[in-house]
Amino acid sequence: MQSLFLLIDIVLELYTWALIISVVLTWLVQFNVLNTSNRIVYVVGDFLYRITEPLLRPIRQVVPSIGGVDISPLVLLLAIWLLRSLLREYGPI
Repeated sequence: MQSLFLLIDIVLELYTWALIISVVLTWLVQFNVLNTSNRIVYVVGDFLYRITEPLLRPIRQVVPSIGGVDISPLVLLLAIWLLRSLLREYGPI
């Protein structure tokens, strides 16, 4: 059972990093630092969009953007950190 909790914790950590990289990549594309006509940038951005958007979309429907800033990634990160903390606290020793 401990192996399952460890696997879930690792998957949540990887998803956290994917979410952070997705946000940074979005900013870099918006500020024209990176161009999506570059095939590598497009493929990485599309992959990150496909894995993060299914969890961000329901949050965006509930939490409005504040001053034009989308805070749904922050809400999702807080939820992931809370879940990881609960797994560590109540998981098998």
